[in-house]
Amino acid sequence: MEVQGRIKVIGETQTFGNNGFRKREVVVTTEEQYPQHIMIEFVQDKSELLNNFQVGQQVKVSINLRGREWVNPQGETKYFNSIQGWRIEALQPEAGNADIPPVPPTDAFEPVSELNEEDHDDLPF
Repeated sequence: MEVQGRIKVIGETQTFGNNGFRKREVVVTTEEQYPQHIMIEFVQDKSELLNNFQVGQQVKVSINLRGREWVNPQGETKYFNSIQGWRIEALQPEAGNADIPPVPPTDAFEPVSELNEEDHDDLPF
């Protein structure tokens, strides 16, 4: 699965327990009619992937959904979900790209006046 949007927050790397478990969180705001603020966690070595990104940058994040079951001391079972990122890519802004050449006006092309029905189209569709 993938999430696309603009980085809103990049958290600091957090270390937990004696085993050195590391986690870093990023919040990506989707750009749709009702924007969503999606918190994605990167764990262990993947947390270093966020070093190359900045707040405000447009990104595409590849994610996995994770679920856990936990039984509390009273014997009640609880369920927790998390969104875990494993790849992040920068997206180029869509508007204002100077590398795209302008499209010539439609009147710059000459219309086709005669078509020969005996010419066969070799396209596969």
